[in-house]
Amino acid sequence: MAPYEADDDTNEGMRDGRRRAARYVVPVAVLGVAAATIGLVPAFAGSGDPDLPDITAQQLIEKIAASDVERLSGTVKISTDLGLPDLGGLGGALGGAAGGAGSGSSADPSSKLMELASGTHTLRVAADGEERQKLSLLDDAAEYSVIRNGDEVWAYDSASNEAYHVKDSAAGSGRKAPEEKPEDVPATPQDLAEEALKAVDDTTSVTVDGTMRVAGRDAYKLLIEPKGSGSTVGTISVAVDSRTGLPLKFTLTPASGGAAVVDAGFTKVDFTRPAASTFDFTPPKGAKVTQGDEPASEGRTGGPGGKDRAERALPDAGAHPGEEFEGLKVIGKGWTSIARIEGEGGEGLPSEKSGGGDAGRFLDSLGDHVSGKFGSGTVFSTRLVNALITDDGTVYAGAVTKEALVKAADAAE
Repeated sequence: MAPYEADDDTNEGMRDGRRRAARYVVPVAVLGVAAATIGLVPAFAGSGDPDLPDITAQQLIEKIAASDVERLSGTVKISTDLGLPDLGGLGGALGGAAGGAGSGSSADPSSKLMELASGTHTLRVAADGEERQKLSLLDDAAEYSVIRNGDEVWAYDSASNEAYHVKDSAAGSGRKAPEEKPEDVPATPQDLAEEALKAVDDTTSVTVDGTMRVAGRDAYKLLIEPKGSGSTVGTISVAVDSRTGLPLKFTLTPASGGAAVVDAGFTKVDFTRPAASTFDFTPPKGAKVTQGDEPASEGRTGGPGGKDRAERALPDAGAHPGEEFEGLKVIGKGWTSIARIEGEGGEGLPSEKSGGGDAGRFLDSLGDHVSGKFGSGTVFSTRLVNALITDDGTVYAGAVTKEALVKAADAAE
């Protein structure tokens, strides 16, 4: 979750302005996109929508880039429909696989926040500058929170009465703590909008599509659409606060139509400074506390390797994205780019045809068998991302159609 700032605190906002460039490098880079990509038709207000001054897409992106909101509290509703079953029960396994080893704590953010990958959830967010942030996942009878206060990062799961703690020795140095999840997980409209803006290039159309009201605020609608065909992404709509430039709502609709794949928006928002007590946390009596930055060899529950493992997981600042995957190659560009990962050992997933037994039959039921010049394989699909795994173990994946994956496999050298 990125930091925020109050509407009316202009003097402090000017003093903090130097931090803006680093935080908003993505939308600033978008300003260099060719004029043909950016719609020059200004926004217009429809019946019942707020009547706001005319603005072009270029100006609206500049407004997002210039936004320097530092303080905020509010409620966000996020719905995700990838066409997958609820992933909440798989969180521990997936989180452990991603990190090399799980902590074993139900409060570990790397597993708990996987629940946002499916279903509808209500989040309560609060921020007071870069050092104090809180994100709470609200359930019917429980609450899960991740709190950062200075160099202390806590996570607490009220359902299990477990807490997870990590000391951010890098606070103030510009380096993220290994388990600092509020900023790592795209859970707010701003996080999602920044990710979408990374994809804006000459394969993208960007326009302003009128105005709307979100959480009682007047907003412009920025519309991002892939040019051409082949992508599973239909449109991305971002509601941008007319006063602060903060994205208030993010909606991704697939090219196949139907309900949004991701729909996240504020239902309540307040730009005044949250009470300092919002970011205070002390584990309740009887709570099991896992120290995420202490090695298990000392009798802690932080998992094998503890701090050393977490340090190794931090990316090298000079590394290129994807370098950690040996054999990764990106085919194409923009919205129709496809990641190709060479298989190891020349073997793909088990299938009924290859004698994989019950496991093979189960995997066959989840995907579609395809064939072409490349040979044969199975396509596993969601409403947004598709992946082709060939019989020799090579993987082709992207936010593209099944046909585009087969074409890429056929053309591969």
